[in-house]
Amino acid sequence: MVQATARHLLVSSEEKCEALKQEIMGGADFADVAKANSSCPSGAQGGDLGSFGPGMMVKEFDEVVFSAPLNEVQGPVKTQFGYHLLEVTSRG
Repeated sequence: MVQATARHLLVSSEEKCEALKQEIMGGADFADVAKANSSCPSGAQGGDLGSFGPGMMVKEFDEVVFSAPLNEVQGPVKTQFGYHLLEVTSRG
């Protein structure tokens, strides 16, 4: 089965998510931005979600993780939890 590793950050508004994406695209470190802003417990680890397979995350998240190019910030991705930025770090 295909496995992916990814990191993400979670915020409550699309506007905040977009602003953080611009910070990262401007050179800010994804892990530092996640630690400072993410409301998900994974934020403490820089947003690292570890390794997981298809179907282990919510549908909207899963679709991006298993189709997006590696090492490119994706989002905002809206789920029932809020708005995510995510970056797929490996897949195989």
